[in-house]
Amino acid sequence: MAAGLLLLSGCANNPKDPTAGWTPEKIYSEARDEVNAGAWDKAIGYYEKLEGRAAGTVLAQQAQIDKAYAQYKTGSKIQALATLDRFIRLHPTSPALDYALFLKGLVNFNDNLGMFSFLTRQDLSERDQKAAKDSYESFLELITRFPDSKYSADARQRMTHVVNSLAAYEVHVARYYAKRGAHVAAINRAQQAIIDFEGVPAIEEALAILVKSYDAMGMTVLRDDALRVLTKNYPQSPYLPGNSPSGTKAWWRLW
Repeated sequence: MAAGLLLLSGCANNPKDPTAGWTPEKIYSEARDEVNAGAWDKAIGYYEKLEGRAAGTVLAQQAQIDKAYAQYKTGSKIQALATLDRFIRLHPTSPALDYALFLKGLVNFNDNLGMFSFLTRQDLSERDQKAAKDSYESFLELITRFPDSKYSADARQRMTHVVNSLAAYEVHVARYYAKRGAHVAAINRAQQAIIDFEGVPAIEEALAILVKSYDAMGMTVLRDDALRVLTKNYPQSPYLPGNSPSGTKAWWRLW
């Protein structure tokens, strides 16, 4: 009798799957309806059922990549990346591979957009830039392997943004150190920005930081070299003497 009660209790705790008699096409249709309604969590549930129900079919592949997008929309970055990595590994010849690479870059790019939330008290020298770099690598793979993909133009624009942001971040950290008198650290970060991100807007300030830090350390030859490069490449730079607004003296002013 007790065993029978336990069995009944077990059945009560395992309600019948409402999709049990549905075709894969119907499950996919329901998932799309949830997506259109903005019910991303419900859509993910349907996609997961479809992956198992239609395993080995193109529809299962579609469900997997749609699930990744739904996970991205819910803010589940780790899950979205895991789903995309699995898709890329299992379906290397899929016609949707370009989209998978684009979406992988987009998931990480989302972190990059919030990179400069300077109002927080976090030490900027500790901020992790891995997501932005991973985003760049995914976009780079996309445009290299699929230069004519409809996603490639967007990816190229985002790559430019990522590079500019990474360079600006390095310079911001260099400025952080320079303001606190940690001139060796400031020089190292400014030099790294110049080496890694040639030609981006942030290099102008990187050179100014080198000038200030070398001057503070009494390294006049290196200071003059940096100043010469700054003057040649940015003759109108506000960091140069005579170019800043009158009556102002910013932290980087030397004269």
